[in-house]
Amino acid sequence: MSNKKKFFTGKLFMYLFLAVASLLSLFPFYWMFVMATRPSSAYNSIPPTITPGNLLVDNFKKVLSQIDFFHAMWNSFVICAIVTIVVLIISSLAGFAFAKFKFPGRNALFVAILVTMIIPPQLGLIPQYFLISKAGLLDTLPGVMVLFFLNPLGIFLMRQYVSEAVPDELIEAAKLDGCSNFKIYRSIVLPIILPAFATLGIIVFTAVWGEFLWQFTVLRDPENYTIQVALANLSNTHNIDFGMIMSGVFWATAPLLIIFLLFNRLFISSITEGSVK
Repeated sequence: MSNKKKFFTGKLFMYLFLAVASLLSLFPFYWMFVMATRPSSAYNSIPPTITPGNLLVDNFKKVLSQIDFFHAMWNSFVICAIVTIVVLIISSLAGFAFAKFKFPGRNALFVAILVTMIIPPQLGLIPQYFLISKAGLLDTLPGVMVLFFLNPLGIFLMRQYVSEAVPDELIEAAKLDGCSNFKIYRSIVLPIILPAFATLGIIVFTAVWGEFLWQFTVLRDPENYTIQVALANLSNTHNIDFGMIMSGVFWATAPLLIIFLLFNRLFISSITEGSVK
């Protein structure tokens, strides 16, 4: 077999593998859409129902009759947008400092930040609730947001990206030209790390959007419900309407797909740049 034929065969198998993996990854979303278009009885049907029905609008009307869906979506969007922006700013500044500045205790502090990543968030639930209550932020959107502002994973990712993508010579040249540290960050570092911004932004936005435990613990007033807490109120232990629930979950997932599509090019750019480096 010639090298050209081997290359073609290997490429064919790679594309087949990627196609199968993509279908397997998308199937849960497709099944969720199918259930959102079917009556509740289709959830436990044998054989399973895999073709869409005609109840998507009717099931969503049931959702709207049970919860204030769009207001909850707006609350979630506000929380996720503010948290994402704050995390990007804090993480990029901290990552820049850890990557390019030398100060006493730098490595020890960085390790301490990384150690917090292995602590289960459930362990801090009670003290965090106590602090939020004492601060008067219980049952408020800021009370939900403040917990996510410091993101150890974001600091780690930004530190690694700045270390690899921003040359030390460029920083030194800017200092010789009289640039302050903040001007270096704003004019040199930020344009370079935009792909990492997109990657971290998608990770943070989706993580906060899907977070449930802390939001359910803090929020009590239906006016402040996020979409996750609102969807939890669709469940009724006596009569569970799976079609209605799946309809709500399907439309609550749509913003995540939109966010990913908007920043998809920068997200892929950060991955390919990392592979080239």
